[in-house]
Amino acid sequence: MGYEVLDVKPVTRRIGAEVFGIDLGKPLSNRQTAELREALARHQVLFFRDQEMDHDAHKSFGRLFGELAIHSAIPGIEGHPEIVAIHADADSKFVAGENWHSDLTCDPEPPLGSILYMPVVPDSGGDTVFASMYEAYDSLSDRMKVYLEGLEAVHDANPVYQKLFPDLDRKYNRSTHPVIRTHPVTGKKLVFVNPSYTTHIVGLPDDESEAILKFLYVHCMNPNYQVRFRWRPNSVAFWDNRCTWHQAIWDYFPDTRSGFRVTVAGDKPF
Repeated sequence: MGYEVLDVKPVTRRIGAEVFGIDLGKPLSNRQTAELREALARHQVLFFRDQEMDHDAHKSFGRLFGELAIHSAIPGIEGHPEIVAIHADADSKFVAGENWHSDLTCDPEPPLGSILYMPVVPDSGGDTVFASMYEAYDSLSDRMKVYLEGLEAVHDANPVYQKLFPDLDRKYNRSTHPVIRTHPVTGKKLVFVNPSYTTHIVGLPDDESEAILKFLYVHCMNPNYQVRFRWRPNSVAFWDNRCTWHQAIWDYFPDTRSGFRVTVAGDKPF
């Protein structure tokens, strides 16, 4: 499929593309939406510059790709439970997403993707790095692919959020997913574990599980599979959570970085 109404420019050969010729603050045509779906499937994460969206427009854009999901651990902003504030300033003790992860893989049906809108960013720093789990899978040896096929791993949010919110007596989601997932749109296989949520591989001795996960994490962090997005005010990133990792770089303290994110509901990994 070619692009007739959008200008899509790859950022790297493996992952990421900038999209021009579109105003996300206005209703999109069926053709624009179809081309965005194609671009997301092809490039895994899309970047947009110079956008202005209010909360309703942000949610409307997300709904073009599926139902919006309510974050299973962090409450949404007042009046908009589907929108999570992403904010850091001089008073912050941590920032969201500072470690490599895929969003909410602890959920029984992890998100399809997330759309992050950043009106306020520091003059320098605050980049987000994304990594392709397609490339991570494709570069594994055939023997390792055979070994991993059919294995399942546990993804647990409790170690993450109980550390951040120790004063809350609350249990968070814990789910089991295949270590190698098939993408429901592209049919491609990919690595589906991540350092933030995955705790162990089911059915393996602890030392073997730990060794395999450590190998996969280091393997998936290869810079050759990555794209780094430098934010400017009013930029948007839309990533396919099913086939990517991402990490927020907190190198701008004490400056302010502030925006909003909607999450598109996904399906059960297979």
